[in-house]
Amino acid sequence: MQTPATTRSRKAACAVLLLLTTLGTAQTTSPAPPEANAATTPQSQPPGQSASSADEVARFKIGTNEVNVVFTVTDKHGRHITDLKQNDFHVIDDNKPPEEVRSFHAETNLPLQVGLLIDASNSVRDRFKFEQESAIEFLNQTVRRKYDKAFVIGFDATPEVTQDFTDNTEALARGVRDLRPGGGTALYDAIYYACRERLLKSPQNTPSRRAIILLSDGEDNLSHVSREESIEMAQRAEAIVYTISTNVSGTKGKGDKVLERIAEATGGRAFFPFQIRDVANAFSEIQNELRSQYAISYKPADLRKDGHYRTIEIVANDRKNFRVRARRGWYSPTQ
Repeated sequence: MQTPATTRSRKAACAVLLLLTTLGTAQTTSPAPPEANAATTPQSQPPGQSASSADEVARFKIGTNEVNVVFTVTDKHGRHITDLKQNDFHVIDDNKPPEEVRSFHAETNLPLQVGLLIDASNSVRDRFKFEQESAIEFLNQTVRRKYDKAFVIGFDATPEVTQDFTDNTEALARGVRDLRPGGGTALYDAIYYACRERLLKSPQNTPSRRAIILLSDGEDNLSHVSREESIEMAQRAEAIVYTISTNVSGTKGKGDKVLERIAEATGGRAFFPFQIRDVANAFSEIQNELRSQYAISYKPADLRKDGHYRTIEIVANDRKNFRVRARRGWYSPTQ
């Protein structure tokens, strides 16, 4: 005969067993991460883009086993060439041709993610105001509302974000005007920060182009990272870096060589406007180049997810007449 105490003990044991079973089931059927459930909102079509162009952009997918490279082609006189086809080029990845080229097209309509980095150290004080206005004009002419985005960073001893990613050119202009010159120069830290904390952390649900516009004299006396470490971070962020020298002495200095190295390693271009009024012309040329590029997507041969640095070379078949500028390498994923 069961006593009331025995009955209560058995009921308690059953309750505990039922609770453990429920917890075990919940752990084995945990929900998918938020990223997998989040809906992707399509971006607006830019002004002047046809429906067929929009479809072309939509087909240019970002894949985990794909490499996406943006590049520029010029003739012997430096003029942009924008009407070449896929069979006018060949790609060499880590000294091997790719396993498959998956997409190739003119890049003029892909969204832009632009970082404007302005040297606000004491060394550029004399020409700072004019450079600010030239930068604002560049942003007004380049950023398309509801399609492109830009941010503004001023740097002296440390980088300071005066305007985060936005398509609002008025807000970007305020971000530029808020900059005040003063202090030392941590150029490499600014590039590293912009690429790691802004570009790499920015959502990229659709293909886009990433560019850094760097306005500086190239001198660095306070950075914690090296020049090559800043270049590596730009390559990891797939960012093309355009540099505009603020050295108006009339002769190239040590800092100008630094700016050349950064631009060349990332597929960008270095500008040396020795007269202050030529700064606006440099911004204009960058704007033109950003609308005159190509994009190629390919699957590398022998891809190993080991974080290895792989070289990239895109070559025009007609080397005599055409020159290709692209970033020089990329880092394979680690998982």
